[in-house]
Amino acid sequence: MSQYFDPAEALARPELAKLQAARLKTTVERCLAAPFYKKALAQAKIGPGDIHTVDDIRRLPFTTKDDLRANYPYGFLALPKEKFVRLHASSGTTGTPTAVFYTKNDLDAWADLMARSMFAVGVRPSDVLQNMSGYGLFTGGLGIHYGSERLGCLTIPAGAGNTKRQIKLIRDFGVTVVHIIPSYALYFATKLAAEGIKATDMPWRIALIGAEPHTEEVRRRIEELLHLKAYNSFGLSEMNGPGVAFECEYQNGMHLWEDAYVAEIIDPNTLEPVAEGEIGELVMTTLTREGMPLIRYRTRDLTRFLPGDCPCGRTSRRIDRIAGRADDMIIIKGVNIYPMQIEQVLMSMPEVGQNYVIELFTDGVMDNLRVKVEIKDEYFEEDMRALTGLQKRVSARLRDEILITPKVELIQHGSIPKAEGKAQRVVDLRGAE
Repeated sequence: MSQYFDPAEALARPELAKLQAARLKTTVERCLAAPFYKKALAQAKIGPGDIHTVDDIRRLPFTTKDDLRANYPYGFLALPKEKFVRLHASSGTTGTPTAVFYTKNDLDAWADLMARSMFAVGVRPSDVLQNMSGYGLFTGGLGIHYGSERLGCLTIPAGAGNTKRQIKLIRDFGVTVVHIIPSYALYFATKLAAEGIKATDMPWRIALIGAEPHTEEVRRRIEELLHLKAYNSFGLSEMNGPGVAFECEYQNGMHLWEDAYVAEIIDPNTLEPVAEGEIGELVMTTLTREGMPLIRYRTRDLTRFLPGDCPCGRTSRRIDRIAGRADDMIIIKGVNIYPMQIEQVLMSMPEVGQNYVIELFTDGVMDNLRVKVEIKDEYFEEDMRALTGLQKRVSARLRDEILITPKVELIQHGSIPKAEGKAQRVVDLRGAE
């Protein structure tokens, strides 16, 4: 079998640039049929004839989530509604959601990208994949499912939750690959231990993780607790869903599939490109989507391009793991803080369990930060001096990272409610206390 699922993964950079330029021109042509872009491109005084190289993308207008909401439901469609066969939408329960539409060709292209992504981390047709992600309007479940089937794996659509059933399915059917969100993977490890099952006795060897930002410390903890290799991925519904970028077996950044997307990294304030290697906001343009193409979509996700080539031989640029979102930044006492900084500190401490929550609250007239963190049972002693010492160490480590001293509460393992979906790490109590 070939080293790559698709020869496009190893295109020489000049060839890739030519392909991107041709597909970008086609994308702009398609966009003229969408009501939103017809107006936006006219205002920017630019059309398909102005696109000669991929660098011309900087002349095109940005697209934001607010634009998608303002033109909900059909303002971004570049084809008649009858041509579409699938709809996914954001999971928000209030306000106007964002909707993404797919033609049959769009779904086929997405499945190919997902199969390519899984192949890159060592998944093969002989594997049994258990999809432990929610189905429905959320793109993660069906995206992974169709990619797994396209690759030729026996695919088990287990869905989210019901951990005892998940364990039984994995053991009964010899599951070798699981798709699981990071916070649930950590919870899953505690349930295995509670059932008296050793991770080394499980048949799995690969976990595909994503859907929520997580640190390298969390990935390594998942690998140690579950005794498998965990591979990071990146996707967003507006770009299809999962399969936008994926690690390879070397785990040194996520290959962004540049034959299907153009990626830019900009300063979210100036909207200009950041210097090579600097963290900024990821901006994405679709190159192969026919039904609902998007130009220069501001993801609000923060990352950077990684320098150098990957030993795997794939030529696409790699992005670093998502450091957070531009709109997730917390400002406390004049200091800019990202939740991922706090997670990195907590997950590097052996005494810390698998769950934590960050609470924002008002202390007098000042905003303040409280971190509630679960402690492993063996460290949660009755000796108050030991607990107080641990509390001070956690607080000092956090202060060194985020430059302010948060209030730290050590709580028993299992005290923080576990959500079946994405973990809610930040709770804003300002005005509620």
